[in-house]
Amino acid sequence: MNILILGSGGREHALAWAVLQNPKCDKLIVAPGNAGIAKIADCADIDIMQGGAVVSFAEENAIDFVIVGPEAPLAVGVADRLREAGILVFGPSSGAARLEASKSFTKEICDAANAPTAAYGHFRDADAAKAYIREQGAPIVVKADGLAAGKGVIVAMDEQTALDAIDDMFSGAFGGAGAEVVVEEFMDGEEASFFILCDGNTALPFGTAQDHKRVGEGDTGPNTGGMGAYSPAPVLTDEIAQKALDEIVQPTMDEMAKRGMPYQGVLYVGLMIKDGQPRLVEYNVRYGDPECQVLMLRLGAQAMDLMHAAAEQRLDDAQVNWADDHAVTVVMAANGYPGSYEKGSVIKGLDGLPEDSKNMVFHAGTTAQNGMITATGGRVLNVTARGATLQEARDNAYGMIDQIDWPEGFYRSDIGWRAL
Repeated sequence: MNILILGSGGREHALAWAVLQNPKCDKLIVAPGNAGIAKIADCADIDIMQGGAVVSFAEENAIDFVIVGPEAPLAVGVADRLREAGILVFGPSSGAARLEASKSFTKEICDAANAPTAAYGHFRDADAAKAYIREQGAPIVVKADGLAAGKGVIVAMDEQTALDAIDDMFSGAFGGAGAEVVVEEFMDGEEASFFILCDGNTALPFGTAQDHKRVGEGDTGPNTGGMGAYSPAPVLTDEIAQKALDEIVQPTMDEMAKRGMPYQGVLYVGLMIKDGQPRLVEYNVRYGDPECQVLMLRLGAQAMDLMHAAAEQRLDDAQVNWADDHAVTVVMAANGYPGSYEKGSVIKGLDGLPEDSKNMVFHAGTTAQNGMITATGGRVLNVTARGATLQEARDNAYGMIDQIDWPEGFYRSDIGWRAL
């Protein structure tokens, strides 16, 4: 099969790596890719937000299967255009992608499906949102309604922070994403990510992970796109996973089908777990980044077979075979992230690192210039390792980091601390 992956981050590098483990992959192209992806696959410079351009490229290059990495192309209907052209695609329609593209839409679906989630208010007016915050008190959560690249969520531990977040969102700090806001009840407990493959009919659990969202040690400081992750998530026991499937995921899938927008692709179910009860924090319509990196390293070649089965609506006879192992990924980010950061610094020491089924450095924000790898994003590298235990996987990942020479970058030294 000739396969096209859309995207340019660490998630797409991990997807490309897993796809290449599968003998069914004859040719792999990633658009636009990055410096790490370019070492293992062909990269193509196409505008992945333009469905017509993606379709034309797929037809010209005899692509059999397209895997859409990021949420933005899904939200604008790139998967719809591919389906209309008769090209097999892994990723939901733009209608179904509203589960991530609109927080208020998700809340509406949860209400209809009776799925347990936080109480909320939805506002298009700053004064009304502030009145609601004063009425509810803190802690409270303020979310930009639309897509904000994983950054449009403010967990406010005091009322003033929440009120300031409303001002920021309505003044355009998150672009169009903040033109509407959702203000939610603060849920306490332990957060975990549950990944489900869906083909419109069948929902197949595809693994668990736990992400570290905050920039600082001990989960402190501002939210980021994610500073590291590990899999599996011990807090998501089989019993709690089944509960989440029965009470949250399947009712959502049924409601989506009822509305004529059956869900096909991967569904990222962000859960808050307290006293054995899962509640929905958010849905994402693509793999989490950096959770994808630990899932792909653990799954290897079968990941492609499972995504292919989802795209062809064959999940009812598919199964996921998990090894009894663990994986950890640690994000190396540019100094200053998630605020402003410098671009263009050179990263050394990558050439001598192992690249195998247990150790991989997945590139996120990198570019190759004059034979050197330079940092061009906020989150730059995902240093990922497997081990028989979580401690072993963690030690392996940090052992690789010790060999990377990049003074302009930083990382958290406590990824996996909750489980350990």
